[in-house]
Amino acid sequence: MKKLNAKFWERRWQEQQTGWDIGQASPPLMQYAERLLNQNPRILIPGAGRAYEAIALHQLGFTQVYVCDWVDSAFDHLRQTAPDFPKDHLLVSDFFDLPLSEELDLILEQTFFCAIDPSLRPRYVEKTHSMLKPGGRIAGVLFARPFPFEGPPFGGTKTEYETLFSSHFTILNLDISPDSIAPRLGNELFVELLK
Repeated sequence: MKKLNAKFWERRWQEQQTGWDIGQASPPLMQYAERLLNQNPRILIPGAGRAYEAIALHQLGFTQVYVCDWVDSAFDHLRQTAPDFPKDHLLVSDFFDLPLSEELDLILEQTFFCAIDPSLRPRYVEKTHSMLKPGGRIAGVLFARPFPFEGPPFGGTKTEYETLFSSHFTILNLDISPDSIAPRLGNELFVELLK
């Protein structure tokens, strides 16, 4: 198994091995977030990378969006595209070591869950649960099948995810996303989980 640490991800960025990068904000995430326009929730996007969703949310007027990634260079695109994005909302950290002083309303999941070693998934569930305030949610997309190669990315099945998340969350939605980009259509589950 590859050591998935900051050095690994920095090398991927420098070598432009960024197959997870779809070049835009994920349509299912943006459609979900647009329903929250009047609420201005406190949002975290872990493993945000170029942070297309954070940029789009910022441009829509959301003021409490935080992004986390292993490496600072992942945020270069965000800094160039949205220079007024609050610098203190750029969190360069191992997600599992991330301290936040206030509880979150929402964690948006785009490509972080599939990038961590599957052995860390129970820890992901515990960490996200601890970061969310009561009534907080996780929303996003997960791959709908396992992959026949060593990841990342790492896939999974609906049944695996139900078993994993039901210990800490109420599953509100875990179905194939009708709004995924064309190359992933039918291959992503939209997930919404309630603490």
